[in-house]
Amino acid sequence: MVDHLTGWQIRASGKGEQVSDTYYEFGTAGERWDRARLFFDAKEYGTAVRILTGLVAEHPEQTAQRLLLARAYYHSAQLSRAETELRAILERDPVEHYARLMLGRTLERLGRTDEAAPHLRMAAAMAGETPQP
Repeated sequence: MVDHLTGWQIRASGKGEQVSDTYYEFGTAGERWDRARLFFDAKEYGTAVRILTGLVAEHPEQTAQRLLLARAYYHSAQLSRAETELRAILERDPVEHYARLMLGRTLERLGRTDEAAPHLRMAAAMAGETPQP
């Protein structure tokens, strides 16, 4: 099988052409970050998640990697996982505007609108938006 984004040959094993985990772990952290962003941009969120999960485990302090992982979870409807990652970001950096906005939107999609409202208001205030009458 060939990765259509990178042109790399991928060896699959077993039924259903499952890709070996070594593909997702291959390369330096920078190369894996670039590859994860390529997959995310191509809307291949599941593949981006597999790469980013390893990166976040290796470098849990990196906000950008964790935020992209949360976004990939969000776009692949893994909302509880997105919430977990977003809360971890906000625990470390409470004024991370985009994480605050995403947490509000994630909670909305989970049907927890009352819990989402303060996060969305705070994100709007951080962005300098004024409330609409």
